[in-house]
Amino acid sequence: MKTEHRLFAIVMVFMFLFAAGYGYWTYINDNPAYGRPNHVEWVGTIGLIFSGLLTGMVWLVFWVISRRIDPRPEDRPDGEISDVSGEVGFFSPGSYWPLGLALTAVITGVGVVFWLPWLITAGGVALLFAVGGLTFEYYTGTRKLGPQ
Repeated sequence: MKTEHRLFAIVMVFMFLFAAGYGYWTYINDNPAYGRPNHVEWVGTIGLIFSGLLTGMVWLVFWVISRRIDPRPEDRPDGEISDVSGEVGFFSPGSYWPLGLALTAVITGVGVVFWLPWLITAGGVALLFAVGGLTFEYYTGTRKLGPQ
């Protein structure tokens, strides 16, 4: 986690530097000859500040986790590739739930784009069912894992 928190710290610092530079740049490049006084373009400046804050939140999570756990092989200078070999986890070999999840997300997104509350509601309910189906796929039915 040390690599990740360093990466996000660097991105966070650059976001704040870009926000300061962008705010200054828009302030000095506003042309008073057109009757407008110098001012900062706030939408982009605030967007960059918020991007820095969001990146900072991710950095903080990785930093706290990196202090609580032992260094992983990829964080140690003497780490070998064979140190991380072995079982990574269980991945579904053939599940149709991700397709259903994507389709319901598209339906919900189309409802948001065209502001159709009935389609947003229907897509949201279908999205909840698809998330539940994906989550509990191996807990019920013929694909149930474990002793039966």
